[in-house]
Amino acid sequence: MPKKPAVRQSKPAFLFDLDGTLIDSVYEHVLAWREALREFGIDLSTWRIHRRVGMSGGLILNALQRETGRKLSDKEAERLRRLHGEAFLRRLGDLRPLPGARDLLSMLTRVSVPWAIATSGKEEHARQAIKILDLGERIPLITRSDVVHGKPFPDLFLAAAARLKMNINNCIVVGDSIWDLVASRRAHALGVGLLSGGYGEEELAHAGAYRVYADPAELLRHIDELGVEADV
Repeated sequence: MPKKPAVRQSKPAFLFDLDGTLIDSVYEHVLAWREALREFGIDLSTWRIHRRVGMSGGLILNALQRETGRKLSDKEAERLRRLHGEAFLRRLGDLRPLPGARDLLSMLTRVSVPWAIATSGKEEHARQAIKILDLGERIPLITRSDVVHGKPFPDLFLAAAARLKMNINNCIVVGDSIWDLVASRRAHALGVGLLSGGYGEEELAHAGAYRVYADPAELLRHIDELGVEADV
């Protein structure tokens, strides 16, 4: 009796968040929002701001307005976003790749596993930030300007999968916030959480993370758990 041909499993694609996932930049965003808010006379605790980082800028503003009880006009909201962007760009010199980020992305490239970055941030800010990864200019990047809705909507990850010409069901989303994992679940992709953005393991698991690792370095050491064969 002839043997049945072996079924070849296609490699997954990885869709990475940026801030707090590949780059140690969450708290720079928090401080940038705090600085911008204080320009408006709004003194909000930094921990409250941190809980919103990872959402789209528009949703962050909605949440902050709800928490402060202050309603901003469209013109004020746009100025607040601009002030945050300017404050963040002034902190670019403080950014560093998270441990293992470069090695993880280089390994995936070496073994021909497709990957992309999907961030709720503006393209100009993201392009500046990813330069510190020192992986060249051709990094596949999806930003808020590429989609109708930011996280926790699934649009960014769906667009990233489409950019890679991959089925979203064969993608693994890696993020540091509950908003990444909620978006991953809504996109019907496997979610993996990292502790490097300040959220706890239980929070990330409750939001839908299949696995939770400390940072990209630990994810790389356990890459076999995600179905990738590599000599690491």
